[in-house]
Amino acid sequence: MDKSLDVITIGDAMVTMNPKSKGPLRYVAEFERKVGGAELNLAIGCARLGMRSAWISRLGDDEFGRYVYNFARGEGIDVSNVRFMEGYTTSVNFKEIREDGAGRTFYYRMNSPTLTLKAEDLPIEDIKNSRILHITGVFSAIRQNDMSVIHKAIEIAKKNNVLVAFDPNIRFKLWSKEEARNCLTQLLPYVDIMLTGAEEAEFLLGVRDLDEMIAKFTEYGIGCMAIKQGSEGSVGYNEGLKVSMPAVKVNTIADTVGAGDGFDAGFLLGIIRGWPLEKTLTFANTVGSMVVSVSGDNEGLPYYEEVMQKLGASEFIER
Repeated sequence: MDKSLDVITIGDAMVTMNPKSKGPLRYVAEFERKVGGAELNLAIGCARLGMRSAWISRLGDDEFGRYVYNFARGEGIDVSNVRFMEGYTTSVNFKEIREDGAGRTFYYRMNSPTLTLKAEDLPIEDIKNSRILHITGVFSAIRQNDMSVIHKAIEIAKKNNVLVAFDPNIRFKLWSKEEARNCLTQLLPYVDIMLTGAEEAEFLLGVRDLDEMIAKFTEYGIGCMAIKQGSEGSVGYNEGLKVSMPAVKVNTIADTVGAGDGFDAGFLLGIIRGWPLEKTLTFANTVGSMVVSVSGDNEGLPYYEEVMQKLGASEFIER
């Protein structure tokens, strides 16, 4: 079947207030309005890399909701399954960025408009006509008392040869460790492509050794995975082959937010194009390195041509 979409994702989006100065949030006097959200970042990253991406969500019927919607549409994302919900406010978060680029996020997303999304609202045809369904632990945390939407989306995907990609993206400010572990491990048997940080994998599986992590994930039936290790690079596994790739050197780290989403987008492009695992990891690592050099949730997500230029297009293509 010819798929009309490469990646479709489900999740919340927020207006992100970026601090204009670094340091503890209590001392920051000015903020700049941006757009954020893990799933939306992934959709943006995919679109900039040339993939056809779609986003399923709900926004508040307010000015912030219109701002997020117009931003996503302007990035070339299919937003035909985004609705404005009367009586709900669009979620907001405030970011804190320290001198070394590390940061914290303070969420104001109670009563998220995505809580109105029901399993029966899912666009069956759009999911069927996608190559990859991407889900994360962020949406799972918001919906922890009603996972019917996620399970229904997975059911549609599995019936129609759509690969399921999963990034745990664990936010402990949204739920307890026990809730997160119990909920997210229930999703693992349905995952085709695992995209996880090493610390998240250790939390979910209870093992620290990378080979043990890979073995545990394969026991769940996951045949393809990438384990992100930040400055130490990444490890990939696909069809029995394990590959380790070093991180791309970054001179200045401006903001680490969004780097994992960028990596995910780069990795999914490699899967869709059928690239060898080493090439896929190299591309994904490069995308992640470009994200951290720019402040903002998605401002640093590069276009395909920019990544190829950084890699040295002719040399990379020949690999």
